[in-house]
Amino acid sequence: MGDLLVRPLGTRGKVHDVTPDSAGWGYVGFALYRLEPGDRVAETTGTREVILVLVEGRARLTAAGIAFGEMGERMDVFEKTPPHCLYVPNGSNWSAEATTSCTLAVCSAPGKGGHPVRRLGPDGITLTPRGKGANTRFVNNIAMEMQEVADSLLVTEVFTPAGNWSSYPSHRHDEDDFPRMTYLEETYYMRLNPAQGFGVQRVYTEDGSLDETMAVRNHDVTLVPKGHHPCGVPYGYEMYYLNVMAGPLRKWRFRNDPDHDWIYQRDL
Repeated sequence: MGDLLVRPLGTRGKVHDVTPDSAGWGYVGFALYRLEPGDRVAETTGTREVILVLVEGRARLTAAGIAFGEMGERMDVFEKTPPHCLYVPNGSNWSAEATTSCTLAVCSAPGKGGHPVRRLGPDGITLTPRGKGANTRFVNNIAMEMQEVADSLLVTEVFTPAGNWSSYPSHRHDEDDFPRMTYLEETYYMRLNPAQGFGVQRVYTEDGSLDETMAVRNHDVTLVPKGHHPCGVPYGYEMYYLNVMAGPLRKWRFRNDPDHDWIYQRDL
């Protein structure tokens, strides 16, 4: 199994390019562009569907022959306002031209031609609290199961306040056994506020065959091929992450770590 922590390649241009081949799995892809005004990128989706997420900044987007004009509103991700996103089906071209400094995420998974190109958000995306106490976090659901907007992709944003935990109590979704559990690969794109901060993520299996704890920094990406994957952020810093999940079935069914499920049950 390869390294689960992926550092950015630079500070401008395509700074992340996680593919199924590079990750050693079968479904999820994640790329990230950091652009300056006038920078332009263009890609072909091929056999994969894509959700473009304007993490921050503005850009003119075109996809599947349709010009969507300038999209984007929040200039800093920690404004926590709903993101502007674009779904692009497989077999399509898309392009983006930055009109401000811009961070553009490219979330991808196998496409089946089941959904048309369309805008996602900001309408319909509401920042929603989840958890209790030091497990409280705030979620922007971009394309989760209840939103019939994609063939394979599940995409969401999570804001974790200073000193809190997230993706917790520990849970896993690494068996293709619906409805008990679904197999979903997952990436985390991390941001910290202030930017010099750090967070911690542990990825582990119950049998101990995988147990890796990572210190994550601003713009890092982590990979979750299997196992439980809680993360936390120390006092003084808040953490954002963009999750991309995909597998053979576009449903999110997970099982908690039996050692920690009591917390979940207590907090219901």
